[in-house]
Amino acid sequence: MKLEVKNVKKSFEGKEVLHGISFSVESGKALGLLGRNGAGKTTTIRTIMDVFHATSGEILMDGKKFEASKVQIGYLPEERGLYPKRVIYDQLMYLARLRGLSKKDADANTKKWLKRLEVDEHMMKKMETLSKGNQQKVQLAATLVANPDIVILDEPFSGLDPVNSQILKDVITELIKDGKLVIFSSHQMSYVEEFCEDIVLVNKGEVVLEGNLDEIKEEYGKGRKVIAAEDMEISELKEIIENKMSDVTEVLGTNKKFVILNPKEGVDQWKLIERFHSENIVIKTFGVYEPSLTEIFVSRVGDEEKEEETNE
Repeated sequence: MKLEVKNVKKSFEGKEVLHGISFSVESGKALGLLGRNGAGKTTTIRTIMDVFHATSGEILMDGKKFEASKVQIGYLPEERGLYPKRVIYDQLMYLARLRGLSKKDADANTKKWLKRLEVDEHMMKKMETLSKGNQQKVQLAATLVANPDIVILDEPFSGLDPVNSQILKDVITELIKDGKLVIFSSHQMSYVEEFCEDIVLVNKGEVVLEGNLDEIKEEYGKGRKVIAAEDMEISELKEIIENKMSDVTEVLGTNKKFVILNPKEGVDQWKLIERFHSENIVIKTFGVYEPSLTEIFVSRVGDEEKEEETNE
């Protein structure tokens, strides 16, 4: 399956909040849908699900008009939706039957997912009696109980400790391997990097960055280098490079491990290495800079938001 969102716009009471969103995702892959709070991610998701009707544009499945009512979609919203005072088993059974499963299949799937997520011992308890982490796992079981073809996960790791996060990681990996079409939205960029081949970055209702994550990282890191030195703090190394090597390279920044460099035009890595040696810098690590998704995210939307704060 291939889901395509093409130039989708959405207005509420005459105010346009989506300004032509476009992207695509295929079965067996996960797409990272990213953006600050209020950027338009949830509106985009709800438009795909036909909770909101697009003002214009189209959504296609394998080249034909996408009809959400005819496809099993498992949606884990950021704001959780199960009833706190109802028995967990009863709620999952109800949701599975509502989505068209027989009583037998609903029972089997309910027990399967509660067991897979290690909360089956709680199935006859009320939702409110569980810890926040276990409630989150029950919500995921509810998302998957009808064996959906499309799985949309909005902040799925919220409230999970490291052990439960690993369980969820394993489940998401299995979903992708099983050929599910996964849309994954999270502010925890490390998880997006782990699961998603492609990303879409939305800001103020517009797509500001879209494509293969590896290719985006390669483009953002193009020509840049990182260096660390033996027996020298990053701050000290940064100061030496700024004061004594500004003719061959500029310092773009630092992280806990490296100084990030942008060599001047015409300066290759061998000339840089030679200069480090001449400044008595013993190189511990030197290589190509690969930006994190967090750095890319901030570079595209962070500066703009700082400017807005300054202007307010």
